[in-house]
Amino acid sequence: MLCETEEEENTSAENDSQEKESLFETGSITAQKDGHFIHCLTVIGQIEGHFILPSQNKTTKYEHVIPQLVAIEESKDIEGLLIILNTVGGDVEAGLAIAELLSTMKTPTASLVLGGGHSIGVPLAVSCKKSFIVPSATMTVHPVRMNGTVLGVPQTLSYFEKMQDRIVKFVSANSKISAESFRSLMMKTGELVMDVGTVLEGGEAVECGLIDCLGGLSDSLDFLNREIEERG
Repeated sequence: MLCETEEEENTSAENDSQEKESLFETGSITAQKDGHFIHCLTVIGQIEGHFILPSQNKTTKYEHVIPQLVAIEESKDIEGLLIILNTVGGDVEAGLAIAELLSTMKTPTASLVLGGGHSIGVPLAVSCKKSFIVPSATMTVHPVRMNGTVLGVPQTLSYFEKMQDRIVKFVSANSKISAESFRSLMMKTGELVMDVGTVLEGGEAVECGLIDCLGGLSDSLDFLNREIEERG
């Protein structure tokens, strides 16, 4: 009996160590309540794609997130996924890739916007089955743009336009806002200094149909638990 107890303690300590390592490396953790396991994944700072960002930048690496989403979808234990967003955008294609994966998951998903869900954070926010935003959070909607040297040729402008179309179609398909309304928010002038676009506070994001409802952590967890119970 003593050996079994020691083995259980060692296993528990090993699981705690792995959980702490996961929390430190990827900002994710799996919590249990009433027998249900809900995985929490944070998307913070800039979404890092094909290029490594400077070390002083807070980043969410897409090569960390994508395998986690696959593992969660295939897991027999994890029954729900909560995405907590506080992002300033980042790599457009990487962010859209993550959003596409989230939108096709059978596992119940919910997103919660805290602080900000800017740029490519908008598709990420609407990709889940239900999206929440706290009243103090903001979402910045603006056209696709790129830093650094670009080729001044018609093909570059065509690339930007096609990328923007992909984002508009995704957002309108996964939220209550129409493509036309979303484009008008993207191209609005006079609201952002030296830029075009719109800053939406929590209530405004819900009113225009971009986000499903105002709410916080308890609201998003309650939704997931209801979804899990209904799935039986």
